[in-house]
Amino acid sequence: MNCITCKNGRMFPGQVTVSLTRGETLVVIKQVPAQVCDNCGEYTLDADIAQRVYSQADTAAAHNAEVEILRYAA
Repeated sequence: MNCITCKNGRMFPGQVTVSLTRGETLVVIKQVPAQVCDNCGEYTLDADIAQRVYSQADTAAAHNAEVEILRYAA
């Protein structure tokens, strides 16, 4: 599959760090499985993985964390 951002690279399985903001909370989730472009580094997440990442971010924000750093957990 070609990268939708740079149009030159190819997408390969890898892991990325995702940063999300929920209100005043910054959530950083490491080692998230993704398809990563070998040219520009842009990534895409499968729908199930994206939902899990958003859920982890929402949980951190609900605990009133200011900064939360997590590892991805399936």
